[in-house]
Amino acid sequence: MTRCAVFGTGSWGTAFAMVLADAGCEVTLWGRRATLVDAINTGRTNPDYLPGVELPAGVRATTDPAEAARGADFTVLAVPSQTLRANLAEWAPLLPSDTVLVSLMKGVELGTAKRMSEVIEEVAKVPAERVAVLTGPNLAKEVAARQPAAAVVACADESVAQRLQTACHTAYFRPYTNTDVVGCELGGAVKNVIALAVGIATGMGLGDNAKASLITRGLAETTRLGLAMGADAHTFAGLAGMGDLVATCSSPLSRNNTFGTNLGRGMSLAETIAVTKQTAEGVKSCESVLDLARRHGVDMPLTETVVEIVHEGKPPLVALKELMSRSAKPERH
Repeated sequence: MTRCAVFGTGSWGTAFAMVLADAGCEVTLWGRRATLVDAINTGRTNPDYLPGVELPAGVRATTDPAEAARGADFTVLAVPSQTLRANLAEWAPLLPSDTVLVSLMKGVELGTAKRMSEVIEEVAKVPAERVAVLTGPNLAKEVAARQPAAAVVACADESVAQRLQTACHTAYFRPYTNTDVVGCELGGAVKNVIALAVGIATGMGLGDNAKASLITRGLAETTRLGLAMGADAHTFAGLAGMGDLVATCSSPLSRNNTFGTNLGRGMSLAETIAVTKQTAEGVKSCESVLDLARRHGVDMPLTETVVEIVHEGKPPLVALKELMSRSAKPERH
């Protein structure tokens, strides 16, 4: 039987643990808080993040990272992206020498502008062929409810991607493989930033024309950055690009969309953080995505505007007027 360790008991880590168990894997969830781990083991539910959802028998939890990692064919990392480096430094010595490390995280590291797979390779000292990325339009509550969903599993080694595909393929969860790790990761990271922009527009009371414009121009920004970094343009038209972008920008289940909506309604950054129970990755990643764009000489005006609103206090109405007054240009740019 395939053994999987899932480090992180948030909503997405727990939902993906359910997918793996439903696909026939034996899954051990690692969590930092003993009370939550006990609730998972005794009550068969994660009351903090997925209340009311019964977990499969193939899922158990522990606070011991060594116990979670023992014998794992796949080690799934589902922690906030900005905490990955410190956490993985602690866990790396415990991991089996042949385990495949799987990133569920959709962010870019602050300071280094590294993608999550790059951080994993660096900290765990593993080759790219042992690092996989799972991404796509995967809202955790819908997946946990076993509603139909598709995803992309990306790895430089296609055979590894195919192994992971088999490990998480269920009647309701359909994974596709891809070798374009760069494109898949960028699609997942930048869509959070664009979802903040769409949420801000919603909070301001703007209509569907405006939101559709933000989504499509946001996809153009993502594609420009991806091409500059060697990604395949086709990736951004698929599940990891447009698919994830549409889901995150249009659903009230999206943390980034909801976060942006609160900002657009006039709440301050501190107030919005206070009412947000889980990590909205775009809040921090917008800065690192903009850093990445500047390092590659790519113009990303929507991302820059989100940074100005979220971190520099620019009023959304002022930012909107500035965006609308930018010089006209052909759509392909």
